Amino acid sequence: MPRNTLTRDQIVRTAVELLDEEGLEGLNMRSLGKRLDSAATAVYWHVKNKDDLVLLAGDLVWHEIELPEPDATDWRSAAVSLAVDLHAMFERHPWLVQAFGSYLFYGPGKARYDDHCLALYEQAGFAPADADQVAAAVFTYVLGNALGGAAMVSLNRRLSRDGQDGQELIGATMAKAAEVAQEFPRLRARLAEPYAADYAAAPEQTLERGLRALLAGLEAQLPAHGSAHGSARSSTRSN
Repeated sequence: MPRNTLTRDQIVRTAVELLDEEGLEGLNMRSLGKRLDSAATAVYWHVKNKDDLVLLAGDLVWHEIELPEPDATDWRSAAVSLAVDLHAMFERHPWLVQAFGSYLFYGPGKARYDDHCLALYEQAGFAPADADQVAAAVFTYVLGNALGGAAMVSLNRRLSRDGQDGQELIGATMAKAAEVAQEFPRLRARLAEPYAADYAAAPEQTLERGLRALLAGLEAQLPAHGSAHGSARSSTRSN
Protein backbone atom coordinates (compact mmCIF):
# COMPACT_ATOMS: atom_id res chain seq x y z
CA MET A 1 0.00 0.00 0.00
CA PRO A 2 1.61 3.31 -1.02
CA ARG A 3 2.18 5.84 1.71
CA ASN A 4 -0.37 8.26 0.28
CA THR A 5 -3.16 5.68 0.69
CA LEU A 6 -2.30 4.99 4.34
CA THR A 7 -3.78 7.05 7.16
CA ARG A 8 -2.52 7.38 10.69
CA ASP A 9 -5.85 6.15 12.03
CA GLN A 10 -5.57 3.00 9.90
CA ILE A 11 -2.02 2.41 11.11
CA VAL A 12 -2.92 2.89 14.78
CA ARG A 13 -5.96 0.60 14.61
CA THR A 14 -3.90 -2.09 12.93
CA ALA A 15 -1.22 -1.63 15.59
CA VAL A 16 -3.85 -2.27 18.29
CA GLU A 17 -4.81 -5.52 16.54
CA LEU A 18 -1.17 -6.57 16.35
CA LEU A 19 -0.55 -5.67 20.00
CA ASP A 20 -3.61 -7.63 21.09
CA GLU A 21 -2.31 -10.72 19.28
CA GLU A 22 1.45 -10.44 19.73
CA GLY A 23 2.01 -8.11 22.68
CA LEU A 24 4.53 -5.29 22.98
CA GLU A 25 7.40 -7.54 21.95
CA GLY A 26 5.59 -8.49 18.73
CA LEU A 27 5.08 -4.94 17.51
CA ASN A 28 7.59 -3.67 14.96
CA MET A 29 7.33 -1.65 11.79
CA ARG A 30 8.05 -4.62 9.55
CA SER A 31 5.24 -6.77 10.94
CA LEU A 32 2.90 -3.78 10.95
CA GLY A 33 3.75 -2.95 7.34
CA LYS A 34 3.07 -6.55 6.37
CA ARG A 35 -0.39 -6.38 7.90
CA LEU A 36 -1.04 -3.14 6.07
CA ASP A 37 0.29 -4.62 2.83
CA SER A 38 2.75 -1.78 2.76
CA ALA A 39 6.47 -1.17 3.11
CA ALA A 40 7.61 -0.48 6.67
CA THR A 41 9.12 2.80 5.47
CA ALA A 42 5.66 4.05 4.48
CA VAL A 43 4.53 3.78 8.10
CA TYR A 44 7.23 6.26 9.15
CA TRP A 45 5.51 8.97 7.14
CA HIS A 46 2.70 8.87 9.72
CA VAL A 47 4.35 7.88 13.03
CA LYS A 48 7.83 8.62 14.37
CA ASN A 49 8.78 5.23 15.77
CA LYS A 50 7.51 2.26 17.78
CA ASP A 51 7.28 4.27 21.01
CA ASP A 52 5.12 6.88 19.30
CA LEU A 53 2.93 4.12 17.90
CA VAL A 54 2.43 2.48 21.31
CA LEU A 55 1.38 5.84 22.78
CA LEU A 56 -1.13 6.41 19.96
CA ALA A 57 -2.49 2.85 20.24
CA GLY A 58 -2.68 3.15 24.01
CA ASP A 59 -4.69 6.35 23.81
CA LEU A 60 -7.06 4.96 21.17
CA VAL A 61 -8.32 2.12 23.35
CA TRP A 62 -9.31 4.52 26.15
CA HIS A 63 -12.18 5.60 23.89
CA GLU A 64 -13.71 2.13 24.38
CA ILE A 65 -14.68 2.97 27.97
CA GLU A 66 -18.30 3.99 28.39
CA LEU A 67 -18.76 7.06 30.56
CA PRO A 68 -21.85 6.76 32.79
CA GLU A 69 -23.82 9.93 33.36
CA PRO A 70 -23.30 11.05 36.97
CA ASP A 71 -26.95 12.16 37.22
CA ALA A 72 -28.32 8.82 35.99
CA THR A 73 -27.55 6.93 39.23
CA ASP A 74 -25.83 7.40 42.58
CA TRP A 75 -22.17 8.34 42.28
CA ARG A 76 -20.78 5.16 43.79
CA SER A 77 -22.69 2.94 41.34
CA ALA A 78 -21.47 5.14 38.50
CA ALA A 79 -17.90 4.93 39.81
CA VAL A 80 -18.06 1.13 40.07
CA SER A 81 -19.46 0.91 36.54
CA LEU A 82 -16.70 3.15 35.21
CA ALA A 83 -13.97 1.18 37.01
CA VAL A 84 -15.35 -2.19 35.88
CA ASP A 85 -15.40 -0.97 32.28
CA LEU A 86 -11.80 0.22 32.67
CA HIS A 87 -10.83 -3.24 33.93
CA ALA A 88 -12.62 -4.86 30.97
CA MET A 89 -10.65 -2.62 28.60
CA PHE A 90 -7.41 -3.74 30.27
CA GLU A 91 -8.47 -7.38 29.83
CA ARG A 92 -9.06 -6.81 26.11
CA HIS A 93 -5.68 -5.12 25.75
CA PRO A 94 -3.31 -6.70 28.30
CA TRP A 95 -0.27 -5.14 26.60
CA LEU A 96 -1.47 -1.76 27.85
CA VAL A 97 -1.21 -2.94 31.47
CA GLN A 98 2.38 -3.99 30.88
CA ALA A 99 3.18 -0.78 29.01
CA PHE A 100 2.43 1.35 32.08
CA GLY A 101 5.81 0.26 33.39
CA SER A 102 7.62 1.83 30.43
CA TYR A 103 5.38 4.52 28.94
CA LEU A 104 3.67 7.68 30.14
CA PHE A 105 0.34 7.63 28.37
CA TYR A 106 -1.53 10.79 27.45
CA GLY A 107 -3.91 11.99 24.75
CA PRO A 108 -7.55 12.85 24.15
CA GLY A 109 -8.78 9.33 24.93
CA LYS A 110 -7.22 9.17 28.36
CA ALA A 111 -7.99 12.86 29.03
CA ARG A 112 -11.67 12.17 28.27
CA TYR A 113 -11.70 9.37 30.86
CA ASP A 114 -9.74 11.35 33.48
CA ASP A 115 -11.96 14.41 33.13
CA HIS A 116 -15.11 12.33 33.55
CA CYS A 117 -13.70 10.70 36.69
CA LEU A 118 -12.97 14.09 38.24
CA ALA A 119 -16.45 15.35 37.34
CA LEU A 120 -18.00 12.27 38.95
CA TYR A 121 -16.05 12.60 42.20
CA GLU A 122 -16.48 16.35 42.43
CA GLN A 123 -20.24 15.91 42.02
CA ALA A 124 -20.10 13.40 44.89
CA GLY A 125 -18.81 16.20 47.10
CA PHE A 126 -15.03 15.82 46.97
CA ALA A 127 -12.96 18.97 46.68
CA PRO A 128 -10.91 19.08 43.43
CA ALA A 129 -7.66 18.03 45.13
CA ASP A 130 -9.45 15.18 46.93
CA ALA A 131 -11.18 14.11 43.71
CA ASP A 132 -7.71 13.81 42.18
CA GLN A 133 -6.66 11.45 44.97
CA VAL A 134 -9.85 9.39 44.73
CA ALA A 135 -9.40 9.00 40.97
CA ALA A 136 -5.79 7.92 41.46
CA ALA A 137 -6.73 5.42 44.19
CA VAL A 138 -9.44 3.80 42.07
CA PHE A 139 -7.23 3.69 38.98
CA THR A 140 -4.35 2.11 40.91
CA TYR A 141 -6.70 -0.49 42.39
CA VAL A 142 -8.09 -1.45 38.96
CA LEU A 143 -4.65 -1.54 37.37
CA GLY A 144 -3.38 -3.79 40.16
CA ASN A 145 -6.28 -6.17 39.62
CA ALA A 146 -5.49 -6.34 35.90
CA LEU A 147 -1.80 -7.16 36.39
CA GLY A 148 -2.27 -10.87 37.04
CA GLY A 149 -4.30 -11.48 33.90
CA ALA A 150 -1.92 -9.43 31.75
CA ALA A 151 1.09 -11.30 33.14
CA MET A 152 -0.56 -14.65 32.40
CA VAL A 153 -1.23 -13.65 28.78
CA SER A 154 2.37 -12.53 28.35
CA LEU A 155 3.72 -15.71 29.96
CA ASN A 156 1.58 -17.94 27.74
CA ARG A 157 2.75 -16.06 24.66
CA ARG A 158 6.41 -16.32 25.64
CA LEU A 159 6.18 -20.03 26.39
CA SER A 160 4.43 -20.65 23.07
CA ARG A 161 7.19 -18.82 21.23
CA ASP A 162 9.71 -21.11 22.96
CA GLY A 163 7.78 -24.15 21.74
CA GLN A 164 6.36 -25.02 25.15
CA ASP A 165 2.75 -25.73 26.12
CA GLY A 166 1.93 -22.65 28.21
CA GLN A 167 -1.25 -23.99 29.75
CA GLU A 168 0.39 -27.27 30.71
CA LEU A 169 3.41 -25.58 32.31
CA ILE A 170 1.30 -23.05 34.19
CA GLY A 171 -0.99 -25.83 35.43
CA ALA A 172 2.01 -27.81 36.68
CA THR A 173 3.39 -24.71 38.43
CA MET A 174 0.07 -24.01 40.15
CA ALA A 175 -0.07 -27.63 41.29
CA LYS A 176 3.39 -27.25 42.87
CA ALA A 177 2.30 -23.99 44.52
CA ALA A 178 -0.75 -25.77 45.95
CA GLU A 179 1.49 -28.48 47.37
CA VAL A 180 3.59 -25.88 49.17
CA ALA A 181 0.41 -24.16 50.42
CA GLN A 182 -0.70 -27.36 52.17
CA GLU A 183 1.90 -26.64 54.85
CA PHE A 184 0.09 -23.45 55.86
CA PRO A 185 -3.28 -23.82 57.65
CA ARG A 186 -5.18 -20.88 56.15
CA LEU A 187 -4.01 -21.58 52.62
CA ARG A 188 -4.83 -25.27 53.07
CA ALA A 189 -8.34 -24.42 54.25
CA ARG A 190 -8.81 -21.95 51.40
CA LEU A 191 -7.82 -24.48 48.75
CA ALA A 192 -10.44 -26.88 50.15
CA GLU A 193 -13.18 -24.34 49.36
CA PRO A 194 -15.20 -24.71 46.11
CA TYR A 195 -14.33 -21.17 44.97
CA ALA A 196 -10.56 -21.89 45.03
CA ALA A 197 -10.14 -24.13 42.00
CA ASP A 198 -6.39 -23.53 42.05
CA TYR A 199 -3.81 -21.62 44.04
CA ALA A 200 -4.06 -18.46 41.95
CA ALA A 201 -7.86 -18.34 41.73
CA ALA A 202 -9.74 -15.42 43.24
CA PRO A 203 -13.38 -15.52 44.40
CA GLU A 204 -15.97 -14.16 42.00
CA GLN A 205 -16.92 -10.50 42.30
CA THR A 206 -13.56 -9.74 43.96
CA LEU A 207 -13.05 -6.63 41.81
CA GLU A 208 -16.51 -5.19 42.48
CA ARG A 209 -16.42 -5.99 46.20
CA GLY A 210 -13.07 -4.27 46.60
CA LEU A 211 -14.24 -1.27 44.61
CA ARG A 212 -17.33 -0.82 46.77
CA ALA A 213 -15.28 -1.10 49.96
CA LEU A 214 -12.72 1.40 48.64
CA LEU A 215 -15.37 3.90 47.57
CA ALA A 216 -17.31 3.51 50.84
CA GLY A 217 -14.16 4.29 52.79
CA LEU A 218 -13.46 7.32 50.62
CA GLU A 219 -17.03 8.54 50.96
CA ALA A 220 -16.71 8.36 54.75
CA GLN A 221 -14.09 11.10 54.49
CA LEU A 222 -16.58 13.55 52.99
CA PRO A 223 -17.72 16.39 55.26
CA ALA A 224 -21.22 15.89 56.68
CA HIS A 225 -22.57 18.45 54.20
CA GLY A 226 -20.04 17.79 51.43
CA SER A 227 -22.51 16.27 48.99
CA ALA A 228 -26.17 15.76 48.29
CA HIS A 229 -25.82 12.33 49.91
CA GLY A 230 -24.23 13.84 52.99
CA SER A 231 -26.93 16.51 53.23
CA ALA A 232 -29.63 13.87 52.97
CA ARG A 233 -28.10 11.80 55.74
CA SER A 234 -27.70 14.88 57.91
CA SER A 235 -31.35 15.84 57.35
CA THR A 236 -32.49 12.33 58.24
CA ARG A 237 -30.53 12.35 61.48
CA SER A 238 -31.93 15.77 62.48
CA ASN A 239 -35.48 14.51 61.96
